[in-house]
Amino acid sequence: MPSDANILIVDDHEDTLYALESALAPLGYRLGRATSGDEALKQVLRGHVGLLLLDVRMPGVSGLDVVRYLRRLEQTQHIPVILLTGFGADHGLTSTAFGLGVADLVMKPVDPWALRTKVRYLFDAHQRHLALEAEVRELRALVRDHAEAPEHPPRPALPHPDARLPPQRA
Repeated sequence: MPSDANILIVDDHEDTLYALESALAPLGYRLGRATSGDEALKQVLRGHVGLLLLDVRMPGVSGLDVVRYLRRLEQTQHIPVILLTGFGADHGLTSTAFGLGVADLVMKPVDPWALRTKVRYLFDAHQRHLALEAEVRELRALVRDHAEAPEHPPRPALPHPDARLPPQRA
């Protein structure tokens, strides 16, 4: 599905950004990058981000802080987010992340094949969702325009299909 949206990869380590870009490049999606939570927020608010791949622990604004902010805004609350962490499974982090509506929590080092599968599914599903929303808006506009249009004279009723049948013999 062609789209001008991209996948934003956010991590404060250049080597991790490069590794994630290399892992996702075979998918053929447009990839963006940010090295801080502040930079990620700015890019998302400018629009055209269809999925966020976000490191949890960064100096300044953390990945969880970014998600909290995005979920409060109508235009960004449905963007799928995959959180990345290199600090292992943590029950508090897991419950907080999923409570904020994060799509997945992935441990580093990342399995490139599994990451590509998750990203492809989430990104494509989000794009289909946006396309359906646009179609619903168009259909509602058509219905509204039709309802506001002046009434047309009623069409003559069609004859009943049985009216053309010859009478049956007893």
